[in-house]
Amino acid sequence: MPPDDKDRLIRFSITVPEKLLCEFEKCYYSDERDNRSEAVRFLMREYIAGERWKCSNGEIFATITIVYDHHLPELTRKLTLAQHDNGDVIICSTHVHINHETCLECIITKGLSNQIQIFTEALKNIRGIKSVNVNVSSEI
Repeated sequence: MPPDDKDRLIRFSITVPEKLLCEFEKCYYSDERDNRSEAVRFLMREYIAGERWKCSNGEIFATITIVYDHHLPELTRKLTLAQHDNGDVIICSTHVHINHETCLECIITKGLSNQIQIFTEALKNIRGIKSVNVNVSSEI
């Protein structure tokens, strides 16, 4: 695409179930988006950022959110080991007690996407971690 055309808007149509469109419109109006097109552009950019890190090895920022039962034997030790083994991509982490058994931890990372994928997989393989969610915020 020539440099002059990189921001050219292109109109296209999509077909969706009416109920889905109604729900979408409720959400983007309550989110104070200017219009449907801006809402779709936002979602497209978010989707691309979330998918691109899986197939490239560029440098990214990502937040990894985990929920786990801290009473399980060895879980805390294994979690600490995984974080120390991947310390080169961890910027910081925040630990929150949800209730007596459950903790939530947000780990902010910066690094090559394959390093963050390896760290994410290591977390998923720790027995007792209930969920691992990755949010890629931006590509550097």
